[in-house]
Amino acid sequence: MPAAVIIGAQWGDEGKGKATDLLAGRIDYVVKFNGGNNAGHTVVIGDEKYALHLLPSGILTDGVTPVIANGVVIDIEVLFGELEALSARGVDVSKLLISANAHVITHYHRTLDKVTERFLGKRQIGTTGRGIGPTYADKINRVGIRIQDLFDENILRQKVEAALDQKNHLLVKVFNRRAITVDEIVDDLLSYAERLRPMVADTALVLHEALERGETVLFEGGQATMLDVDHGTYPFVTSSNATSGGAATGAGIGPNRIDRVIGIVKAYTTRVGAGPFPTELFDESGEFLRKTGFEFGTTTGRPRRCGWYDAPIARYTARINGVTDFVMTKLDVLTGLERIPVCVAYDVDGERFDELPVSQSDFHHATPIYEEFPGWSEDITGARTFQDLPENAQKYVLAIEAMSGARISAIGVGPGRDAIVVRHDLLD
Repeated sequence: MPAAVIIGAQWGDEGKGKATDLLAGRIDYVVKFNGGNNAGHTVVIGDEKYALHLLPSGILTDGVTPVIANGVVIDIEVLFGELEALSARGVDVSKLLISANAHVITHYHRTLDKVTERFLGKRQIGTTGRGIGPTYADKINRVGIRIQDLFDENILRQKVEAALDQKNHLLVKVFNRRAITVDEIVDDLLSYAERLRPMVADTALVLHEALERGETVLFEGGQATMLDVDHGTYPFVTSSNATSGGAATGAGIGPNRIDRVIGIVKAYTTRVGAGPFPTELFDESGEFLRKTGFEFGTTTGRPRRCGWYDAPIARYTARINGVTDFVMTKLDVLTGLERIPVCVAYDVDGERFDELPVSQSDFHHATPIYEEFPGWSEDITGARTFQDLPENAQKYVLAIEAMSGARISAIGVGPGRDAIVVRHDLLD
């Protein structure tokens, strides 16, 4: 049985939650391996809509063990808020496991995130202000707080003192904010300790033993490849590795355990926050995609920037992640368009680039070279086989597949849980 990784193959918000949910009935563990509550998954089950920010999507499926692994940064207040909200709606959350090595987002991380972003002015990155970046920075600087530290008050206090010794100087002298006391942080974190204790485990060992037993483990990436701190549009990126390689370090498994890499792409492209976006639309076409696709952030509510499908980005993410299968979502949003442009290459000062330019400056100034495809007007939300799709929709999918570097194995045709066309088995 495979270990599979699901990753976003654009700038996030591609519909990874739906893809995870599609597979959840066949898997034993769903693992969140990076990021925090700075991104969200929306899953629709019947008439119910669930917005998840920190929890793995598999928590909605009976029989699946959801895991928050060591590569995640955890806002504990958000964690319990999500758990309580799901429990109130009848979802069993008792199987959740949390890595003892995951880092904790504190009040001072959130404060620093917000004031630093404001301080940048026109150079703002577009952070969500939820403390993700400062928490990862503390992790790398070796002054972070881990989940396991909440169970030893002396160690916790020492670590908070060390962190605040530097940060209070920054808050008071640079940002003109009040100093944060050690006691308020320690008391807040300790208030969660006993509720957390039953959930905490050596998750790397748990996952290793599950794979040894032949169970299926699905690793669910937050954000997306183009937001990866190493491989994305730096510095307009997240603070973690959102690519398939991040699953190995972020969950504590060997890379040779990964059998499948499933990349999620929209039938068009969106992104939230600042940074280059070659196919971005500023006209009625962009507004059509935003309104029809309801392109507003699950976590922030911010309107997403919208543009046409970018094939060079898909090829790049296929290569970086070793994508074996793509899942295309939101094909139904394109219904009603007479012509559908697809970016096949870029023009940079008269030079054609069939792949992403190495230089960020070149990418920022890239002009898309489009190929247009005929659209369709038929309602496709009821399609369940590829043959059910209109001929032009089939041709669009096949053209995208040929450009993108891996097969398109499933196609989302609506927001519902079952509104999907499966062409190939994602786990085979």
